[in-house]
Amino acid sequence: MPDARRGRWAVAAMFFANGFLTGSWAPQIPVLLTRLEIGRFTLGLLILLFGLGAIAAMVWCGHLIARHGSRAVVRWFSLCAGFGLLLVALAPSVAMAAPAMILFGGVIGGMDVAMNANAVAVERKLGRAIMSSSHGFWSLGGFVGGSLGGFAIQHYGHLAHAAVAGVLALVVVLPAMRHLVGEDKPVTQSHARFTLPRTAAIYLIGIMALFSMIPEGAVLDWSALYLRQELGTDLATAGFAFAAFSGVMALMRFFGDRVRNRFGAVKTLRISALLAASGMLVAGLSPDPWLAIGAFAFCGLGTANMVPIAFSAAGNQSGLSSGAGLSVVSTMGYCGILVAPSGIGFLAEHTGFGPVFVILSGLLVVVFLMAGLAHRADFVSTR
Repeated sequence: MPDARRGRWAVAAMFFANGFLTGSWAPQIPVLLTRLEIGRFTLGLLILLFGLGAIAAMVWCGHLIARHGSRAVVRWFSLCAGFGLLLVALAPSVAMAAPAMILFGGVIGGMDVAMNANAVAVERKLGRAIMSSSHGFWSLGGFVGGSLGGFAIQHYGHLAHAAVAGVLALVVVLPAMRHLVGEDKPVTQSHARFTLPRTAAIYLIGIMALFSMIPEGAVLDWSALYLRQELGTDLATAGFAFAAFSGVMALMRFFGDRVRNRFGAVKTLRISALLAASGMLVAGLSPDPWLAIGAFAFCGLGTANMVPIAFSAAGNQSGLSSGAGLSVVSTMGYCGILVAPSGIGFLAEHTGFGPVFVILSGLLVVVFLMAGLAHRADFVSTR
C-alpha cells in the first residue's frame, strides 16, 4: 500500500506536467503567428497537425503499453514531452514548424494515454477511484502553464519561456518516475503485431467519451464568441464563460473520486450527464449573458466526472489490456476537442451558436442513456 500511495502521487505529477505543457503552449500560439509571418489559415493547419500527431500517437500507444506496460511508456513519453514545446519554439519556418507540431502533439497525446493507463493500475492497487482527481491535476497544470506563460513570454521571450517550461516539466516528472506502479498482468510478447480491439463495447464507450468532450471543445472555442456576438456583452465579460466552465470543472474533479466511490460509476455518470445537459440547454436558450455564464459553470460541474469515468471503464474492460482500451477511447474522445469544433463553427454560421448548444445538450442526454456501459469503471481491486 505505501508503494501504491506513492504511485498515486507519481501519476498525479504526470497529469500535472502534461497539463502544464499543454497550457504553456497556448500563449505561444500568437507568437508563432507573428514570428513565422503566417495567416490564421496556416496557423489553423499547424494546430491541426498538433491534433493529428496526438491522435496518431494515441492509436499506437495502446500497442506499446500492451508490450512494455504503462509505467515504461509513460516514462518514455514524459521525457520526450519536456522537449516538445522547445522544438516548436525553435522552428524558423513553416516547413520546420510542421514536423515539430506533429512531434509535440505526438508526445503529449502518447503521454496522455500512458498516464491514464497507469492511473487505472493505481486504482486497482489502491482499491478506490483516483481518475477524476488525476484529471483535476491536469486542469491545474493547464491553469498554471497558461497563466504564467504570457507573463514569461512578454518579459523573457518565447524561447526562454519554452526552455524553462520544459525544464520545469522535467523537474516534476523525473522524481516521480521511480515511484510509478506497474500492472500485475504480464505484457504480451514483443513480436505481437499492432491490432485494433474487436470488442464492440470499447467503441461504444468511445462514443460516450466523444459526446462528453464535444461540448467541452465547443465551450473552449466558441463560448466567448457566443456571448460577444449573440448576447451582446463586452469582451471582458465574454471571457468569463470558459473561465467559469473550466474553473468549476477543475474544482469538481478533486471531489469527483469521493462521489464516484460513494455512488458508483454508473449512477455518478448519469447524474453528471443530466447536470451537464441542463447547463448546456440553459446556455443555448439564455437571453442574458450572466445567466449563460452561470449555465456554462453548471455544465462544467457535470462534465467534470464524465470523461474520467469513461476512461476508467475503458481501462477495465475484461479480455482487453488497459492500454488498448484507453488508446481507442482517448482517440475517439479527443476528436471532440481537436476536430469537432471546426464543424461546430461551420454549423453556427448558418444557425447561430444558441441552437448549436441546444443540440449539444442532446449529445449529453445520449451519454445519460448509455451510462450503463460504464459499469466496468467499478473495477475489481487487486488490493
